[in-house]
Amino acid sequence: MNTATTAKPHLAEAIDEPIPTSMNAAVQHRYGNAEVVELERVATPEPGPRQVIVHVAASGIDRGVVHLMTGLPLLIRLAGFGVMRPKQPVLGADVAGRVVAVGSGVGRFRPGDEVMGIASGAFAEYAVADADKLVMLPAEVSMEHAAVSTISGITALQALTTVGRVGPGQRVLVIGASGGVGSFAVQIAAALGAEVTGVAGRSSLDAVRSFGAVRAVDYRQTRIDEIGQTFDLVIDIAGRNSLRRIRRTLTPTGTLVIVGGEDGGRVTGGIGRNVRAVLLSLFVRQRLTAFISKETLEYIEPLAGLLADGSITPHVGAHTDLAGVAHAIEQLETTGVIGKTLVSVAGPS
Repeated sequence: MNTATTAKPHLAEAIDEPIPTSMNAAVQHRYGNAEVVELERVATPEPGPRQVIVHVAASGIDRGVVHLMTGLPLLIRLAGFGVMRPKQPVLGADVAGRVVAVGSGVGRFRPGDEVMGIASGAFAEYAVADADKLVMLPAEVSMEHAAVSTISGITALQALTTVGRVGPGQRVLVIGASGGVGSFAVQIAAALGAEVTGVAGRSSLDAVRSFGAVRAVDYRQTRIDEIGQTFDLVIDIAGRNSLRRIRRTLTPTGTLVIVGGEDGGRVTGGIGRNVRAVLLSLFVRQRLTAFISKETLEYIEPLAGLLADGSITPHVGAHTDLAGVAHAIEQLETTGVIGKTLVSVAGPS
């Protein structure tokens, strides 16, 4: 190999093609709004012993990207992402692409393998990923669909199954049903045999029905406690309803699963509401829960299976390239996007 262009001392094996020492990437050097994100030329990452380098075909934008870009709530910074500035300046986590190099401790993948999963700095031509956060790309799934699925998909899967314990025939209410996590939650719940009602904005109601909801409710016209029925499970992604109001929508022994929190303060975000729900659950018959999504093969593998068998199909509501990442994030913040925003980086080989 030409070490002038591929100087990667940690590689156990690399594909027989030049790996450039620099690449294009969507980068932020400080926290802030979308204007802090710029397309820059940066050094190509090197893998550790249990990591791989992925030649990125595409990635996806979700609400997590916005939180990491702004550094808000401030609790994110204390969680290890950088107090004054981002530790990882390249944004993006969802990834689909082709392995071009593997670390010395990696046995699951070889250069040339097409993969999907979670990477560090996926809004770039090359990204480094832990091998245990990737799976082989199913033959039935396109790079584009894989690229927008993992982060939101595994969050929805955990909310419904591990935490929500959804079962066939149950009535499920998904609040925030048109967004990244919500669009997957509606589809997964329907695939598992639940009767799903989705809450979203008026312009998104047709999309929510297309995801598999038997009923779509405009939150501006109808409060959730005025829908006219109660639910065995409520998946609350939007985070803007009071616990009292949500409890009125639950059956006496129903379950609430809070996914994140978009309506809290600058310091803790929606964490305070989440904590109150868990504490209240100790004194009532209803299960009021919140959780942090686990980025593990335990969920990535079954998600890939659901994509492969057609049980779920990601909805791409917006599309951009690396140069347009900042504008696409701004669009998500200001007007919202149905489903996910696809970031095309390179076409699959």
